Amino acid sequence: MSAPNPPPEPIIDIHQHTHYHGRSDQQMLAHQRAMGVTTSILLPAGRPTVRPATHGGRSNGLAANCTGNEAVMAYAKAHPGEFLFGANEVTDLPEAKGEIEKYLKLGAKIIAEQKFGVQCDSEHSQTLYALAADYGVPILLHLQEGTYNSGFKRLPDMLKKFPKTIFIMHAQTTWASIDANYDGKNLYPTGPVAKGGLTSQYLADYQNCFADMSAGSGLNSLLRDEEHTRWFLDKHQDKVLYGSDCADTIGRGPGCQGAGTIAAIRKYAASKTVERKILFENSKKLFRL
Repeated sequence: MSAPNPPPEPIIDIHQHTHYHGRSDQQMLAHQRAMGVTTSILLPAGRPTVRPATHGGRSNGLAANCTGNEAVMAYAKAHPGEFLFGANEVTDLPEAKGEIEKYLKLGAKIIAEQKFGVQCDSEHSQTLYALAADYGVPILLHLQEGTYNSGFKRLPDMLKKFPKTIFIMHAQTTWASIDANYDGKNLYPTGPVAKGGLTSQYLADYQNCFADMSAGSGLNSLLRDEEHTRWFLDKHQDKVLYGSDCADTIGRGPGCQGAGTIAAIRKYAASKTVERKILFENSKKLFRL
């Protein structure tokens, strides 16, 4: 009698969206399962509005047609265990705190994805950092200098001012800044990486700072310098979280960045223990799952 197949190793994806570039919910579900993800956190957009923080409306829907709080909560509640949800709102709307708090009370696990045209240390941002601490949930920032949450070099001021807030860094400026020689010009730099960039410094120096490995920027950072990647994942093995932020509909193969990131983590992690931390254990602990 043959032995049963062992259950798949669990993977937590902390960064996924509904209606991402028009992808259907059915396609998103199939995509997550094809990647081998066992728990996904759905990150909503803020409400559609025309104001500087949304670049005159161009950044509505997280600039990707993503749906909002009610949609991600409904989907997660229809798929208990497999999906969780976050809470979000345009940072500088007067009603942002109240709207986010409403969904935190309904079970949202994170304030995210904060992807709006504000300074990362703006007064409105700080209101949300305090809210995250009050509810014991992380806040995830899309850091893209000059476009979203600008002021990366000043982020340590926020990490120190809000020591009880868990900050998760994400996106282009985060992952370009792994390089100590980064000049701030190219959001997708290539080639060798000098150890000790700002991202590495923040992860090492601040207990409340984490990094989301998702999107093309995260995958690019993994693939550009194998030696540095192995060092970085080992050094920050307790601070790096797997996220896909992938709009693909298949969930495998060369066209799926989310699957490519999983493969790269498995390839470059120094040990099985490090791999499991990044793909599962760190997020399980951070989100108390």
